[in-house]
Amino acid sequence: MGDESPWSYAGDGEGPVRQVSVDPFSLEVCAVTNAAFAAFVAATGHRTDAERSGWSFVFAGHLPDDHPPTRAVAQAPWWRQVMGADWAHPFGPHSDLTDLTDHPVVHVSQHDAMAYAAWCGRRLPTEAEWEFAARAGSTSVWPWGDELEAGGIHHANVFQGNFPGADLAEDGWAGTCPVDAFEPNAWGLANMIGNVWEWTADCFAPGGACCTGGGDDSSANVVLKGGSDLCHHSYCHRYRPGARTGSAPDSTSGNTGFRCARDR
Repeated sequence: MGDESPWSYAGDGEGPVRQVSVDPFSLEVCAVTNAAFAAFVAATGHRTDAERSGWSFVFAGHLPDDHPPTRAVAQAPWWRQVMGADWAHPFGPHSDLTDLTDHPVVHVSQHDAMAYAAWCGRRLPTEAEWEFAARAGSTSVWPWGDELEAGGIHHANVFQGNFPGADLAEDGWAGTCPVDAFEPNAWGLANMIGNVWEWTADCFAPGGACCTGGGDDSSANVVLKGGSDLCHHSYCHRYRPGARTGSAPDSTSGNTGFRCARDR
């Protein structure tokens, strides 16, 4: 577990590379889709954190040119606070899920992800479980090797072009893609790398500290894994199994989703 390659971010606590044991578990082949999350909402009446707060973060490049002015994040101005953006309206109140039912649900917090998992009789994976599954027995930088586009093939949905300008979509997608759009890893798991960041059950702290189930502590950031369609080598090459980032458990954005695990 972990990464000490030239790609790694030491401050994120990716290293040292170490041996970690996990108990037997199962992990969903794909991230939770909009269609699956809609069924959960219809059955339970769940209101997401983004719906309750009235807004979520949307990537500026995914907003139409005539979109009203929005507040930008100071250190990352490509992220915009869009009122009315939520899982069912991923780009704001005038958008919907047309042609997106098989894409991963986004604008969901860790709280929302845990509620869905509980409804299914499942749970979120720990960071170690997620990384174990993403590696699929590999020890290379990516599950398919040490080159991002090995053999000239796009293995994951990430950003091509000059970030944060127009995504050239050389991998076939500008924005999210269907949850099974790319070749799965050696263990049959799809899109563990890229597409959307995925929530785990663990706390995040630089230096590698984590505590299982830490998402229950609203004061602690939570580990997310896998990177997203917005990852680019020029600013955020965290689209590797050993990479990690952290965010507040009630935070939401247009590139964050999840998949569920269960004990065996």
